[in-house]
Amino acid sequence: MNELTLFNDLFDGFGDDGFLMPSFNYKKAFAAPKVDVKEEKDAYVMEMDLPGKTEKDINIEFKNNVLTISSETKSEKEEKKEEKAEAKEAPKYLIKERGYSKFSRSFTLPDDVEADNITAKVENGVLHINMPRKAISAPRRIAITAA
Repeated sequence: MNELTLFNDLFDGFGDDGFLMPSFNYKKAFAAPKVDVKEEKDAYVMEMDLPGKTEKDINIEFKNNVLTISSETKSEKEEKKEEKAEAKEAPKYLIKERGYSKFSRSFTLPDDVEADNITAKVENGVLHINMPRKAISAPRRIAITAA
């Protein structure tokens, strides 16, 4: 795997403000889940912590050798008129950060990934993506004939 592609987010916005230093987006850096990628003999394996997410909350797409993992969760509370009338006082939130979450991470995959055989599963809040590698053909010797 090309290790440099994992650092794409760090250099987003490089030079946008007229300086030669990359801008750092704190909200983006801490909102996106972190990922571990390991290279095995026959596959690349990616693991991403997604606590509280299920397979219905996660979207995985593969296009033009780029794997994109995204999720958007909205927590909407339905209140019936009867419940509203019976409630003495509605709760007043001082901080409410759990009602909405959204992220998107993209990774450029190496050419030796078998795109048709990529699999994913969510287990105990961890997304596991298995990306099998194509068999690399051994170099063959070409005979030279005299003219």
